[in-house]
Amino acid sequence: MSIYSFLIAVRSDGQQLMSDTGETTSHLMGMFYRTLRMVDNGIKPLFVFDGAPPKLKSGELAKRFQRKAEAHEKHEEAMETGTAEEVEKFSRRTVRVTREHNEECQRLLRLMGVPYIIAPTEAEAQCAVLARAGKVYAAASEDMDTLTFNAPILLRHLTYSEQRKEPIQEIHLDKVLAGLGMEREQVCEHYNSVSRYGETATLTVVQFIDLCILLGCDYVDPIKGIGPSNALKLIREYTTLEGVVSYFQKSGKYTLPEDWPYQDARLLFLEPEVRSADDPQCDFKWDVPDEEGLVKFLVEEKGFNEDRVRAGAARLKKSSKSSQQSRLDGFFKPIERTKEEQEKLKRKNEEKSAAKKKAKKEKEKEKKVARAKPRGTA
Repeated sequence: MSIYSFLIAVRSDGQQLMSDTGETTSHLMGMFYRTLRMVDNGIKPLFVFDGAPPKLKSGELAKRFQRKAEAHEKHEEAMETGTAEEVEKFSRRTVRVTREHNEECQRLLRLMGVPYIIAPTEAEAQCAVLARAGKVYAAASEDMDTLTFNAPILLRHLTYSEQRKEPIQEIHLDKVLAGLGMEREQVCEHYNSVSRYGETATLTVVQFIDLCILLGCDYVDPIKGIGPSNALKLIREYTTLEGVVSYFQKSGKYTLPEDWPYQDARLLFLEPEVRSADDPQCDFKWDVPDEEGLVKFLVEEKGFNEDRVRAGAARLKKSSKSSQQSRLDGFFKPIERTKEEQEKLKRKNEEKSAAKKKAKKEKEKEKKVARAKPRGTA
């Protein structure tokens, strides 16, 4: 996902960056400088690459391929009769990450001394395993499925450019579950086996996964007419998707897609194909960068500026001497509330406090009235 975002964002005059030989270099430029920005601030990143997609994802991949094909046709039309804005818009939609892009980024990371691993299937699932084991602080991704794979902390916008001025979002799964009222830890009757991680699937985990599936994910289509509010209401009322599906079939209020393998999708979230955190391939370390290797690859082969590449290598060497990872707030600063936001929050708290006092007073009044009533006689 990071590579894709670099291919979309790192551009010149609306086009991807190219070497003198016509090769795309946007992904390398983005990976090199955004990674430098992280290590400059004391963050030690580990990159996780996708493996083969699960078979259940083939439908979603087919849709993406179709959308790319349509965008390519519209891009061709825009090149002939459209405006510059239309050309750029459809050009971005035709972007796809190739095996070559992945291999070049892996080569770059090796030369930078930054570790990476290749997941058996979904990268987000592997990130979640490493985060749960405490091998990394958090999983950084734009894909909300990372939470569905049970990552304890999700960071979004970590690799965004500074120009976008987007604050990094830090989402804690335990707070999400508590906010949704799903913090109960009882074993789910519909899934009471033990997963490959040795963790019993609790009702909390299953309900959250079922909620995400009900709203649509990479493995099943969304259901027409089901939005976040009524999805949450249905899960709360019928406990799991088995109950929700049964309600749909009896009431006929909502129509399920013809092929809706929700139980298979749930199993992919509960038991994804991943490497355990103690697998030898999950033992990673940060090495000293290969400066001459970086110059050969980025400067001689890809046409980067030598002074900038050597300066980047020096920054990497400096950070590699530090074994202590900095706190994340050294990388991004918490955004202070504006005066208007502070006043709004104060009013909200005052209203809440007043409502509590009023409810308490009314309750006491009701008790007083009840005590004053004469008792009935036999």
